Amino acid sequence: MGNISLRFERGSGVLLHPTSLPGPDGIGDLGDGAYRFIDWLQSAQQRYWQVMPLVPTGYGDSPYAATSAFAGNPLLISLDILTGDGLLDPHAFRNTPFSDRQVNFTGASAHKLRALRASYERFLNLNDDTRCQEFREFQAREAAWLDDFALFAALKAENNEQSWLDWPDDVRYRRPEALQAARERLAPEIGFQTFCQWLFRRQWVNLRAYANDRGISIIGDIPIFVALDSADVWANPSVFRLNPDLTPIAVAGVPPDYFSATGQRWGNPLYDWAAMEKDDFAWWIARFRATLDIVDIARIDHFRGFAANWSVPASENTAENGWWDRGPGRDLFESVYRHIPTARIIVEDLGLITPDVIALREELDLPGMAVLQFAFDGDPGNAYLPHNVIENSVIYSGTHDNQTTVG
Repeated sequence: MGNISLRFERGSGVLLHPTSLPGPDGIGDLGDGAYRFIDWLQSAQQRYWQVMPLVPTGYGDSPYAATSAFAGNPLLISLDILTGDGLLDPHAFRNTPFSDRQVNFTGASAHKLRALRASYERFLNLNDDTRCQEFREFQAREAAWLDDFALFAALKAENNEQSWLDWPDDVRYRRPEALQAARERLAPEIGFQTFCQWLFRRQWVNLRAYANDRGISIIGDIPIFVALDSADVWANPSVFRLNPDLTPIAVAGVPPDYFSATGQRWGNPLYDWAAMEKDDFAWWIARFRATLDIVDIARIDHFRGFAANWSVPASENTAENGWWDRGPGRDLFESVYRHIPTARIIVEDLGLITPDVIALREELDLPGMAVLQFAFDGDPGNAYLPHNVIENSVIYSGTHDNQTTVG
């Protein structure tokens, strides 16, 4: 069986998450700062803009601890664009105390959610037939994930943002009559959450088109694991390895290494790969499709987990006592390319990489990562020295575990 991936044209780019852009509302967004950044990329003859996951953040404000692997982060919505679209009072929410150089997650969240709720009220009162139709079409098109996410977010608000594992049993276990009652009881909040997703998608689609028109491709990000406290696990418990009470049997992490003597216990629930294989990895196909609908290229974080992942008993406080569980390997990616033949993928293949991981990446002909800061240890055979880097690689100056190159 031959290679199945798509090769890339050579080019350079910049990794910058939109939250790091300058903006007036305590956090970078999809407004003027993002458009000016794209103009700069074009003037610098760059070809790629890489972003972190564009998802709603959960614990620690991290895009790698998201409340959904499919939804967009409402904090990235530009209030200036809403004002220009007539969906926000031009005189409201403009006198802010925020710095344009430092993100204030707590302050920005409170400020933006107030503005977004005001925008939703204005939208309902305007009763604009064209935009209402666009909104309804978005709801219908994205219903497969949007309905569960909006209900999850509404229930989370009703339960003081507690984890879904601490909700009343009837909604924790998704009993149909309880879910129907919740949809009726929480209809206004569900409408608001859906509205925010529509706004995010409208603004992002326009921004991406602006980038593509200027020769800039967007590289998105797919973390292999999802957060336990997410709509993904709550709505799809059958594809995760959970106990009857829906708590994880084991969780993800990495074993002890150079960076940590006790390893890293990430706490993400693990997939039930055997269950996923029975429906041809439908959940993963939906996830790849949702990501590749909004970006041009998907980077897979922790690719080695598809060969084997470090499993830690949920009762353990560190990642020292774990074992390697075999992943789905080539089978999953064959399914992805059957369903999405034009998928363009790069993989993060750093860390404890064993021969099976290298073999899987080479078999799939997927570009991996090389890190310049790892290159100069005096070993002429170092694989990351520029003249040793293999073809079909993506070269980064450093990683999130490194000091910046300037630093």
